[in-house]
Amino acid sequence: MSAEDSELTGVKEIARRANVSRGTVDRVIHNRTGVSQKTKDLVNAIIKELDYQPNIFARSLASKKQVVFAVLIPDVSQETNYWEAPLLGIQEAGAEISPYGITLKKYLYDVNDKNAFLEQIASIDLDGVQGVLLAPSFIEEAANFVKKLETRKIPYVFINSDIQGHNSLSYFGPDLYKSGYLSAHLIKYLVKRGEEILIVNISQEIDNEHHLLRKEQGFRNYFIENKLENPILKIDIKRTDYAYVSKSIQQVLQEHQVAAIFVTNSRVSTVAKYLKKTGDSSRVLIGFDYTKENLAFLKAGDIDFLICQKPREQGYKGLMALYQFVVHAKTGEKNNFMPIDIITSENCDFYIN
Repeated sequence: MSAEDSELTGVKEIARRANVSRGTVDRVIHNRTGVSQKTKDLVNAIIKELDYQPNIFARSLASKKQVVFAVLIPDVSQETNYWEAPLLGIQEAGAEISPYGITLKKYLYDVNDKNAFLEQIASIDLDGVQGVLLAPSFIEEAANFVKKLETRKIPYVFINSDIQGHNSLSYFGPDLYKSGYLSAHLIKYLVKRGEEILIVNISQEIDNEHHLLRKEQGFRNYFIENKLENPILKIDIKRTDYAYVSKSIQQVLQEHQVAAIFVTNSRVSTVAKYLKKTGDSSRVLIGFDYTKENLAFLKAGDIDFLICQKPREQGYKGLMALYQFVVHAKTGEKNNFMPIDIITSENCDFYIN
């Protein structure tokens, strides 16, 4: 029996047991109007009893229509190759599901450019996509976009960071708050009471980079909750080129006796480069992500710890979750937090990103 025949048989059996038409069953399955609550309850009870799962994929094959997923994530930049890993995971998943009529359309934007993000959103034909996988780098703009998806009932999955209060299918990425909290725990063992600690946010859109701010909140709360008397300084650097970052760091370090630096994203390599050039290796330095730039400074001892959370796996699992829902009507866990891995120069060669 073909998938299409099996689908039809399932609907027929539900209709027979409920003593209603197949059209009524179809309206209940797709939550359409025109069915009384009593009939809905009866049909849903039979669906549950039969463990029936509508095979949307069979319908797409029957209609010879492709299922199109839009992928909206940052592009790899000269400053960091972090986004290479999620894209590899997405491409891996895409290769697995492409034989089943799934097409990916990629919309890659400059992570430093809000307008580039908006331009890519504007270029997505929402009439032609059945699901969206996105990394929401800019809060307000991403929130407005997912509202449009929700209005059109287009399912979407977040990776890398999420936006709370929205009805995504799933989120695959770090627990941002706990990532910052863990980083503070590490630093606690490496500084003395009363020594100053510096938080560094590096982004051209810091006010919109909610994932940086949630890491910072977790970091600060660790010291508050554990009543640790270490002054915490912060600097927001809104240009990402080395010359500007190094000048900003230099100014703070000249004015304060900083014992440890916590960089909230993958641009920790820029800070490491400055400390290396100035011969200042006495300060503890912690940042995020297993990029080639960060790895080189980690191996050289200029970065003490990298916090990593399997970005390739985020991309792979995020796309597969979208596929499972759209094609097989299967839902998984709402929040899928990646492990918080602590990478050092001793174990970095064995880490699978």
